Amino acid sequence: MLSLPDQPRTTDAWTDKLYTCTYALPAGSLVLSVKEAPDPAGARAHFDALQRRTASAQPIEGMANLGFPAFQTTAGAVAFVKDNFVLTVDATALPVTLGPHGVTPSALAYEVATAVLACWSDT
Repeated sequence: MLSLPDQPRTTDAWTDKLYTCTYALPAGSLVLSVKEAPDPAGARAHFDALQRRTASAQPIEGMANLGFPAFQTTAGAVAFVKDNFVLTVDATALPVTLGPHGVTPSALAYEVATAVLACWSDT
C-alpha cells in the first residue's frame, strides 16, 4: 500500500495499562495503541471518553452492530472497542496523501485497525 523501501523503525512503551507502538515512517509517525481496561464496561467507558475529547470524531456506522463500537476522524484517527481493550490508530501526523496510490491518513488508519482486529484473537 505505501511501498516503503524498508520496514519502519518502531518504538514501544507500556505505561498504565496502555501499550503504544510508534512506527517512524518516512513521511511521519503512525501510532497504534491498546488500552487494557479491567472489563468490557471499563473499555467502553474509556472509548466513550476518548470519543468525546477527540475533535471531529464520528461513529463508524455498522461497527457497533458487529460488536465493535468505533469512531473515525477526518484527520486520520480511528478507535475500536474489543472486549476489555480499546485499539487506537493515529495517522494524524502523516501528510494528506501517502504512497504511490495517494492513500489518505484516514484510510490508512482504518485499514491498519481492521487488519489488527482481523488478527486479534482471544487466547
